[in-house]
Amino acid sequence: MKMIKKQKFLFLSIVLLVIMSIVDIQLTYDALSHSGSQILSMLMIVPPIFILIGLFDVWVPRETIIELMGEGSKAKGMFLAFFLGAFSAGPTLVAFPLAMLMLKKGASYTNTIFFLMVWSSLKLPIVFYQITTIGIKLSLIINITMIIVFIVSALMVEKLFTKEEKQKIVDKA
Repeated sequence: MKMIKKQKFLFLSIVLLVIMSIVDIQLTYDALSHSGSQILSMLMIVPPIFILIGLFDVWVPRETIIELMGEGSKAKGMFLAFFLGAFSAGPTLVAFPLAMLMLKKGASYTNTIFFLMVWSSLKLPIVFYQITTIGIKLSLIINITMIIVFIVSALMVEKLFTKEEKQKIVDKA
């Protein structure tokens, strides 16, 4: 019973697949085919990213992260967080282990949250796509507004969490 509670999404998916098999077997084949292709695409993306994260952990000393993105880094840390987020590759899912590693190595919450926001919304390919579809003027308005909102939000998150709460998050990682 404990395992079912822990893996409830998996068991719910299996039950739904069995029900779907009774209703329409072709739909079940399609669902399994799509699930398999999604798993394969994730297996192509995730291992290289985790290797890079491991190399980041080994090659970049804690002192460097504290100096460049720590509590006293101010605008320099925000700029580096923006640069890392904007020039990143891969889905946002990959950013979270990297963000936790940054926190463990001494990056400030402001810079880490800002990095996550930029990674999810302001990556260069996304910005270039916006420019080609909605034009440079509207893209600039949208992206400058997002940067302002991201900076304000990251600064607010820094103020809202106590040091104990921040430490609990780092410890759980």
